[in-house]
Amino acid sequence: MSEVGKAQEPWQWDEATWRAKIARVRAGRSLKPVRWKGSARCAVALSFDADHETAELRYGGQSVGKLSQGQFGGRVGSPRVLRLLERYNVPATFFMPGVSALIHPDEPKAVVDSGHELGIHSWIHEFNSTLPFEAERELAFRARDTLAKLSGKEPVGMRTASWDFSDHTLKIIREMGLRYDSSLMADTEPYELLEDGQPTGIVEVPVEWIRDDAVYFNMDRASATRPYTSPDAVFDIFRREFEMAYQEKGLFVLTMHPHVIGQRSRIWILEELIRFARSLDGVWFATHADIARYCAAEADLGTTMPPPSVSGVRRS
Repeated sequence: MSEVGKAQEPWQWDEATWRAKIARVRAGRSLKPVRWKGSARCAVALSFDADHETAELRYGGQSVGKLSQGQFGGRVGSPRVLRLLERYNVPATFFMPGVSALIHPDEPKAVVDSGHELGIHSWIHEFNSTLPFEAERELAFRARDTLAKLSGKEPVGMRTASWDFSDHTLKIIREMGLRYDSSLMADTEPYELLEDGQPTGIVEVPVEWIRDDAVYFNMDRASATRPYTSPDAVFDIFRREFEMAYQEKGLFVLTMHPHVIGQRSRIWILEELIRFARSLDGVWFATHADIARYCAAEADLGTTMPPPSVSGVRRS
């Protein structure tokens, strides 16, 4: 290939090229409110990615062992988590792939009927950045419609599988009329997403691998992935993250997985965190939708929020 036709290496880019890359999707203004709902000092948003069997199905579903581990998430993990949340009367958000919902059709309604939120989490835990635009769009709408049908309530937020956010994901989120996303990591506080430098009205409820149970506990006998952190150490990390959020009067978002945190030796981490947060004054437990709605109202995002789409209707 001639030098003219060869793709440039990043070190060869001009300033306009790399600036366009970083501006595609970027954090805009902070949406951290002056005070949280009810004058609370700190907000806590617990979330559970109910991947279940799709964590293996996306790779072809060749491992029966990994599929059984996913089944544990729906069969044992999620019910155990739901019982614990009910015991402490704490709301949470469950992000669920459409295929997971079809495999475990009673779970979406159980989540919603228990007062929790159900959010979009891909179709079969696919990687968005590997898909053409039309495929990513179709799968997102299909996942939304499936969750709405099984739960009786249309989702208002999305978390991409593996937090894999493509160049097209924000455009699809806006077309779907969603209120928020929870896949990106530019801050610890909520912020407005910018697309090509322009405000979108979409609230980002940010995540971080540090505040995710899977990175500490995942196990794959065929690879180098091994649990390397004790439950006590993981609890200490999560507690310290929460303590700083409390000190800064900010938001604490925790990502968990039913097949991980739902194990007998790990569920206590969730319970102790709830008990610890409850021992302090001014802690607001909220769903991700609650956080997004409150922050949007406080920041007066109403004029830029996208109109809601009609359930089951896909815009062309």
